[in-house]
Amino acid sequence: MIQKVRKAVIPVAGLGTRMLPATKAIPKELLPVYDRPIIEHVVKEAISAGITEIIFVTRSGKEAIENHFDAHYELEHRLEKKGKEIILGTVKNIIPEGVKVTSIRQNDALGLGHAVLCAKHLLNNEPFAVLLPDVLVLDHISRDMNYSFSSLLKAWNATGIGQVMVERVAECAVENYGVVDIGGSIATPFSSIKINKLVEKPSFKDAPSDLAVLGRYILPATILDLLESTQVGVGGEIQLTDALDALLKIDDLNAFLTDASTFDCGNKQGFLGANLALGMRDEQTKKYLMELSQKNEWFVTV
Repeated sequence: MIQKVRKAVIPVAGLGTRMLPATKAIPKELLPVYDRPIIEHVVKEAISAGITEIIFVTRSGKEAIENHFDAHYELEHRLEKKGKEIILGTVKNIIPEGVKVTSIRQNDALGLGHAVLCAKHLLNNEPFAVLLPDVLVLDHISRDMNYSFSSLLKAWNATGIGQVMVERVAECAVENYGVVDIGGSIATPFSSIKINKLVEKPSFKDAPSDLAVLGRYILPATILDLLESTQVGVGGEIQLTDALDALLKIDDLNAFLTDASTFDCGNKQGFLGANLALGMRDEQTKKYLMELSQKNEWFVTV
């Protein structure tokens, strides 16, 4: 019987150096993308797919993230007293009843693989999800906003095989990503295809495909034991990619292709793009942006 995925690990211990000086005093995960922090979008993505426990892997100085998902009784009382029910709902119901939020410290900055390993004792030998908080996955407006991650979970439920979400990128950009090799298989949107190997930031001529890993994973519990034996790799860090390579030697791992729009909110361009994309989904904001574009030559519409 395939074990259901209930828990999601979200690493939030990064310094956010690509977004300085904005992140000097504010965790990058709390920078607002349209109407709420980046991290709230990612948590909502996980919960809407059926995840019931969020595990933040954090560090000192990131307490504000935990506070954001906690109750703020004084604020809630004031909003209720003033009759601001709509605004009250946005701050009171961030975490639905029945969903648990837990935090664990990553005391050493030893990479994504190490961050995931820090959560081992909370995962209880269960399969789990990993969502990188820098990445906003925005599905087509005709679908549910979090359709891709829900579909990723369904692929695990149907097969019991670990899933790595990928997207197509321009051939000239493959050197910026981890890329999957699926042999001669043809990937279509929302298909799940066996991975032969993972190649980290290949050159254009050496890239096995144009399918780039984008920061959403469903992983079997065995990956945790493999991480424990993974040696320090590139950048002096324990790389999740190295453990996934080890997993491929003993088990299957599939690439799951999405056609969603994705934004790396850890850099200024991706952050701006995400704000515009979400803004354009709100009719009032879309109208304002269109008016702005007509009045200002410097403004370019998305």
